[in-house]
Amino acid sequence: MLNLVAFSIFVGLVLARPDSNLANRNAEHPIVTTPLGQIEGTIIASRLGKPINTFRGIRYAKAPINELRFQPSVPAQKWTGTLNATIDGPLCPQPTDQPISEDCLFVNVYSAKIPKGAEKPKLPVIVYIHGSGYKTVGAASNWLGPQYLLDQEVVLVTFNYRIGTLGFLSTGDKEAPGNNGLKDQVLLLKWVKDNIAAFGGDPDMVTLMGYDFGADAVTLHMVSQMSQGLFHRAIAMSGSGLGNWPVPSHQLDLAKKQAKLVQCPDDTVSNIMKCLRGKTYNEISDAYPQLKEFSKEPFTVWLPVIENDVGQKDRFLTAHPIQLIQNGQFAKVPFLTGVTTEEHAARAFRILNNETLRKDWNENFEKVAPIALLYERGTDNSKATSKALKTFYYNDKPIEKTSVASTVQILSDGITGFSVNRAAKLISEKSNQSVYYYRFNYGGRNSHFYTPQSNNTEPFGVVHNDDLMYLFFIEKLFPFFKDTTPNDAEMVFKMTKLWANFAKTGNPIPEPHEKLDNVKWEPFNQKTQKYMDIANKLVLNEKLNEKRYAEWEKLFPLTHYTKNKVAAG
Repeated sequence: MLNLVAFSIFVGLVLARPDSNLANRNAEHPIVTTPLGQIEGTIIASRLGKPINTFRGIRYAKAPINELRFQPSVPAQKWTGTLNATIDGPLCPQPTDQPISEDCLFVNVYSAKIPKGAEKPKLPVIVYIHGSGYKTVGAASNWLGPQYLLDQEVVLVTFNYRIGTLGFLSTGDKEAPGNNGLKDQVLLLKWVKDNIAAFGGDPDMVTLMGYDFGADAVTLHMVSQMSQGLFHRAIAMSGSGLGNWPVPSHQLDLAKKQAKLVQCPDDTVSNIMKCLRGKTYNEISDAYPQLKEFSKEPFTVWLPVIENDVGQKDRFLTAHPIQLIQNGQFAKVPFLTGVTTEEHAARAFRILNNETLRKDWNENFEKVAPIALLYERGTDNSKATSKALKTFYYNDKPIEKTSVASTVQILSDGITGFSVNRAAKLISEKSNQSVYYYRFNYGGRNSHFYTPQSNNTEPFGVVHNDDLMYLFFIEKLFPFFKDTTPNDAEMVFKMTKLWANFAKTGNPIPEPHEKLDNVKWEPFNQKTQKYMDIANKLVLNEKLNEKRYAEWEKLFPLTHYTKNKVAAG
């Protein structure tokens, strides 16, 4: 079944939810005609009251169930009649309070203009890949509301892809080569190419945008042959696949661990897969938290893999992404990337405020740091890396509850900052297109993390995901930013204008704009290393966190990724 879930979107005006009788609709319901069939949606209002043509819960792939579980996704088939696309589809299986289903490969499209008669708009398209560590969230409109971005004349596409074990199980052989969640994303991009013109979008002006592991996915699409030609600009927010994160050729040990958690045998790959195919999706997804090793670390457990050639039709990733970019084998498109100021403060406080975790972090740093910071484990090199990091960030002093700044910095740099900085450097060196780099440093009234000392009322700083709330209306967590909150409303304008400009032109500020503080955003290069500080004012600075990232560059040198050597960690 397609439309299983109804989520409300509140935008100042609330339109009546249509009933199943198409003849009795009271509100305006736009209809588009795609190559797959007709689709009927609804109209909601943007933050500034502009109409948004809204189509939700459109199937882009067959249900990945039964014989299609753990297989690459298959394109959706044509339908007859008019598809009711007025409510969200369910999320992919995950521990959540929102409705889920294994039949979850649905897409939402929000358009400022749709074709009418002779009018054929060709708006820039932004395809957003959600983050949360390849393990949670999705395209639900109460998480990714379009009301802010659609004040700009763009088409926004959000979608679900398989996550966790169901999306990323990899055994390194023909049973499970891996990367099915990423192959879902490729199929979605093909769907956009074939269908987006019906929604007023330009299939030749597609911006691929992602956050944290969605940003990791963006950089992997840049090097994947499966994705070439399917997008024309790229935005990687707070993440990339070009840092210290491992890119293994399989995760068989993790597959065995998953098997044990659901009472499956782990003796052979064949037995593992046969048993997992017989389990319910709830049994598999509910076991995910038990795959963690150190509190809620690592940030993710299932990773993209370099696929062995085992006869599969397509391999998403054929070598380490750093190696591919060094060799010039990547999509040379305008690239926008950046971080928030205190990315992973929440994770730092979770460790420091828990006596057991803090003791472990202090006394067993060589063991737990590679888990939390996502680098290779158990080797002499790993031990040397851990020792160097502890010296650099903590001066070899005991880690106390008060070691806040150092712990925020090491987690922010290791999980996010270094990989983003390396992406800016490496891509700017090897591409003939502009790279734009930023730090989001605006502290509003709301945040994804509040200091415990303030009874969770005062934001600690500008943390992971805090920039997203000015691009999307995250109804699940935050109030609607109206003009009665002028600073927040101004930031909504700035962020949506910068991102829409980039989607249209490949430049966030193609010409001076008073509301963008009349600044010029110079592209990043290895020499000047310019970045835009996005705060109450836009200010161009240079060499972000230079000393901190230099330490990571020393520990994870580019020379590690040679033409004939692929690093697994």
